[in-house]
Amino acid sequence: MNRSIENLPAAEAHCDGPCGIYDPASARISAEAVRSMTKKMLDLQPADPSDAEATARYLNTMSRYVAIKEEQAELTKRELLILWTDYFKPPHLEQFPDLHDTFWQAAKLCSACKVEVSAQHCDELMEAIEKIHGIFWATKNREVEWVLAG
Repeated sequence: MNRSIENLPAAEAHCDGPCGIYDPASARISAEAVRSMTKKMLDLQPADPSDAEATARYLNTMSRYVAIKEEQAELTKRELLILWTDYFKPPHLEQFPDLHDTFWQAAKLCSACKVEVSAQHCDELMEAIEKIHGIFWATKNREVEWVLAG
């Protein structure tokens, strides 16, 4: 059967499947995990170097915190980039002229949270995602409360 592309219906999707589901909550949740792991890293007290078992426990715990922080910062960036590149369209940019800069800064903060152990950058990332939350829901003419899981 020969069917031309012109005869096929048009489809729109944010990803490879046409689910049409977007929500900045997924970025917020993973960013909260980044902030939580960063705080835990800053609060973790080093072990007495003469106690091999305590040192091993410390290193194991710190390694786990780092791994989770890194993974969640990358996930946050991915979620933001999907929202930025797939959901937002030119009319949204007209409505929110700082949209691109807001997302660019948020993505850069994800990288900073990976590279550093900075509570300040984690807080700045959360503030950026809160702003994105407000912009996103404004595009849908809805007011959705900003609620933190942690």
